[in-house]
This record gives sequence, structure tokens and C-alpha cells, in this order.
Amino acid sequence: MGKNRCGWCEASEHYIRYHDEEWGVPVKDDDKLFEFLILETFQAGLSWLTVLNKRENFRKAFDDFDFRKVANYDQEKLDSLLSDAGIIRNKLKVRATVSNANAFLKIREEFGSFSDYIWSFVDHTPIKNSFTDLSELPARTELSDRLSADLKKRGFKFVGSTVVYAHMQATGMVNDHLTTCFRYDEI
Repeated sequence: MGKNRCGWCEASEHYIRYHDEEWGVPVKDDDKLFEFLILETFQAGLSWLTVLNKRENFRKAFDDFDFRKVANYDQEKLDSLLSDAGIIRNKLKVRATVSNANAFLKIREEFGSFSDYIWSFVDHTPIKNSFTDLSELPARTELSDRLSADLKKRGFKFVGSTVVYAHMQATGMVNDHLTTCFRYDEI
């Protein structure tokens, strides 16, 4: 007998693995938070599966998501990224990634870690929702609106409320597994 999962992940084995092992698990490590931030930036307007399928290519292209290195990318590196067929070659998103790495560093200076900053929006405790149907999952919330506005004020780009809410779901700030999903009570 198979496990009950959130229906959105059943399109591929890759998606199922992501759902079962990562989605909704609280992430407090700055390196991992930056990785998700990059991936969510590139996901804007596209499907998450598209980004997930290119994740390893992104990892190689963006120096294992090392925000310190990304913050110092020069024009030569940007040109190389824009010619890399293994990633999503969107000039605005590539430039935003460098800009976001610099904003990420500033938040670390101010708060000690990006994790302390972003998790303060949920009082450092995941919000556990109780949705029973995929149609109930919001694309954004008042909280993601607030966080999005604060990130933009701090210089981040491609962090609209929908992108921010997806980031909150991915990094476990909110548990949006359906109550019927086997991961709901595990997280």
C-alpha cells in the first residue's frame, strides 16, 4: 500500500522525493535558506518542477549556492551564467541573484544570521496549517505580504508575496502538507 501524499507531487519521482524529504522541513541554515531563495527567484513565473529538475545545474553554476561568492560575481561570471543552458537564463533573475546575495549579507550583518531574521516573522516556530484539500492552499498570505515588503525594502528582487510564500512552504516556516499526507505529523 502506497503512502498518502499531497497530490501536487505525484507528477514525477523527482517531485515525490522532494516532497517526502525536503518540502516543509524547517530550514534554519543560512546556506540552505540562500539556496532556496535562489531557486524560488528562478521559479517565479515557472513551475517548481522545472527548477527542481535543474537544481544540480544551478548548484554548479552558482558555486554551491555560496552567497559570499555570488555577492562578488563580476560581469564575466554573469555572462557565463547567461550562456549556461543548464539553468534558466533570465538576465533579470541572474542579476537579481547577485543583488539578493548582497542584501542577504547585509541582513546577516544586522541580525547575526538570515535565519534569525526570516524566522522572526513566525516567532521562530513553524505555522502548522490544517488543510484537507489542495484547493485550500493559499498562494500568498498577509504574513507573506509583510515579509515580501520587508525583503523588498532591504533590496531584494523577485520576492513578491507568492514567491515568498512558496519559500516559507519549502523551508518549513509553514507546514502546508495536507492533514491526510503522511508527512503532516512527521514535520
